[in-house]
Amino acid sequence: MRSFPALGRAISLAAAVAMFGTVMGAPVQAATTYKIGVDLPMSGADASNGIPTDNGVVLAVEEANKKGLPGGITLEHQVLDDAVQGVHDPAAGSQNIKTFAADASVMAVVGPFNSNVAQAEIPVTNDAGLAQISPSNTNDKLTIGEDAKKLRQSHPDTITYFRVCTRDHYQGAAGAQSAKKLGFKKIYIIDDNETYGKGLADVFEAAFKAGGGTVLGHDHLTKNQQDFKALLTKAKSTNPDAIFYGGVTATGGGLLRKQMADAGMAKTPYIGGDGISDEEYLKIAGSMADNSYYTVAAPDVGMASAQAFNKAYQARFHAAPGAYSAAAYAAANVIINAIATAQKSGSVTRAAVLKNIQNTKAMPSPVGPVAFDKNGDTTNGVISFYKIEGTPPKAKFLSTVSIATL
Repeated sequence: MRSFPALGRAISLAAAVAMFGTVMGAPVQAATTYKIGVDLPMSGADASNGIPTDNGVVLAVEEANKKGLPGGITLEHQVLDDAVQGVHDPAAGSQNIKTFAADASVMAVVGPFNSNVAQAEIPVTNDAGLAQISPSNTNDKLTIGEDAKKLRQSHPDTITYFRVCTRDHYQGAAGAQSAKKLGFKKIYIIDDNETYGKGLADVFEAAFKAGGGTVLGHDHLTKNQQDFKALLTKAKSTNPDAIFYGGVTATGGGLLRKQMADAGMAKTPYIGGDGISDEEYLKIAGSMADNSYYTVAAPDVGMASAQAFNKAYQARFHAAPGAYSAAAYAAANVIINAIATAQKSGSVTRAAVLKNIQNTKAMPSPVGPVAFDKNGDTTNGVISFYKIEGTPPKAKFLSTVSIATL
């Protein structure tokens, strides 16, 4: 971590700012390097999501520094891991945001990856006036309704949390629509009982029923559960056309799919959301990953607007982008543009950066034009649908669903 000679002075100035308590509104006048914080799961099973997502931010920062920024300022990327024992952890995420909030050189944050981590972080960024943009959080309650308002207790009317992906109201509905198009009429639902997983499963269930489908059952996994034989035997007895899983790989998504073979459900299709869109799912499920389907709450990286990004990413990291690498790259560039605009105006502060993010309008990016509505949600809602097939199993893009059609 780099040192900043002006940091102590900046914090003293910020202490006098009453509204946001810490550093919002206090210019870091002597600093010429500003940080973009990143909070993601970077270890264990969740690292298969976190690392490629973080790479998107790394690439954006490196490109900006190489191109040059107004006033000769430079940017620094700092990532903190919110995984504990290999699984994303809300308490760890909250502590990471507190660390960023206490560092006056951090102008905004990209992350987190998981919705329950965001629930723990939003009150902290709201209190500090620190903007954060998630590339992948999809739970509706982070931005919509009374639950979202409760996350903004310090400054209820100030939106500091944004996301460049769409939310589960649309992802679940798109999954249900795609399942119907595949000809599935009877589905058994299982979720991991977490904020993201249960929320997505609930939306899928409502949309599937509304479309004329039958939900044969809806059960929840328990934390750290490893043996799903009894649950899958129960599900098999109902003779479903497919199993829908709401959750992520690290909370059981891969293992549940793998054990379907032992329960006599080897040929039963498996559908999930973006929580099983990672390499770890392929690794854990093995050959049983074949005949799985999943949605991603963002445009496919094969779209025309993403080709330059894909080429640059593969040249830099010698690997294909992850499901949310392009979204993280877009989020980082929104922040970079906000910092550059503040610099041109003569004062880079968190308040100025936040205001510039709020005012982002149709900014070009690999995931399409970026802008935010009054709640901080993207106005460019697109869901991508994939099938995993073959030996070894690989993901294949099938279709795109615009939220305007749902």
